[in-house]
Amino acid sequence: MLSIKNLTKVYSGHKKAVDDISIDVQSGEFVAFIGTSGSGKTTALRMINRMIEATSGQITIDGKDVRKMNAVELRRSIGYVIQQIGLMPHMTIKENIVLVPKLLKWSQEKKDKKARELIKLVDLPEEYLDRYPSELSGGQQQRIGVVRALAAEQDIILMDEPFGALDPITRDTLQDLVKELQKKLGKTFIFVTHDMDEAIKLADRICIMSNGKVVQYDTPDNILRHPANDFVRDFIGQNRLIQDRPNMRTVQDAMIKPITVGVNETLNTAVDIMRRHRIDTIFVVNNQNKFLGYMDIEDINQGLRGGKELIDTMQRDIYRVNVNSKLQDTVRTILKRNVRNVPVVNNQDTLVGLITRANLVDIVYDSIWGEGAEEAQYEAERNEAEQSKQQEKTSAETTVNENNASHDDTSDSGVER
Repeated sequence: MLSIKNLTKVYSGHKKAVDDISIDVQSGEFVAFIGTSGSGKTTALRMINRMIEATSGQITIDGKDVRKMNAVELRRSIGYVIQQIGLMPHMTIKENIVLVPKLLKWSQEKKDKKARELIKLVDLPEEYLDRYPSELSGGQQQRIGVVRALAAEQDIILMDEPFGALDPITRDTLQDLVKELQKKLGKTFIFVTHDMDEAIKLADRICIMSNGKVVQYDTPDNILRHPANDFVRDFIGQNRLIQDRPNMRTVQDAMIKPITVGVNETLNTAVDIMRRHRIDTIFVVNNQNKFLGYMDIEDINQGLRGGKELIDTMQRDIYRVNVNSKLQDTVRTILKRNVRNVPVVNNQDTLVGLITRANLVDIVYDSIWGEGAEEAQYEAERNEAEQSKQQEKTSAETTVNENNASHDDTSDSGVER
């Protein structure tokens, strides 16, 4: 467990960057520090690994006071990821990944094994280990920066706005990766961000800071339902508050049954299934229904022309969501990524459902305007119907009056008097 007690940092001029904060972080927890610029969130993070020395207070890791530990050894025992990534340009990707294990005097065999293991975790091919950072995209470099922090098998990982400089889609992908790694490896993550959506998506608990103080430290749901004060309420934003929406649903409530094909089937079999169900995308699974990838019509046409097998034709890189994910978060991601189909998997990566843009229309309305959207729409339609009836009535009365006036002005024979 990481424990912070009465932690304070005072700079010259008596400016308190961090002012007497106290929080506990359980082992395996994901905690996000968030606040406005100058709130003290980054200073608090960097005091954990003593990149910044505290003025007063105490930080303990499993009961050991970090200020009594050797600073260099402490930093080697804590993973650290920054926005600038910090890969060494003159080193290969493998050399970058095993930088800390090298300092810890690991054997070459152990370092090579760890590098291969970690690059698989971020879905990059092993041959990338021999490349240099300049040969990778920004998103790929940041993936390497994330796994490098895990290379020495540290139990605590610090991340200081690691995705701030990335485009929205790459950022979203890496958020999913980090959360998946954290759950899989059971590490403790301390994450600094200025993005409330990011904090809500990733964190088990969120520490909201202002003027060096902790304003609220709680789970995302509790903060959204019960903001501590007006500052938190304004910082969260009215559109995110859910204290009046107790029936927040999960992905499971909106998913439909996906159409699948076995990985050992032929492309012609996939075409037959797609034609029978009148779909343009099909999902590929193994014998245990584990999700492997997908194919659309264009993929299959290219595969048939090239004489490829189904396993070599399918697309493997696709955004997916867990069946227990909040539906509101998933809707936001689907709109941000502009995707049509999102497979739903369980914790074993078994394909259990499908979310499509087509079946999200009502949910999008609800996520934007809340539970009152349906009633508001009904009320608007009713008012419109009443106005229409009133207009018809007025029009009919006008017609009758005009006819009466016309009758008064003419004789029975239709000749004007």
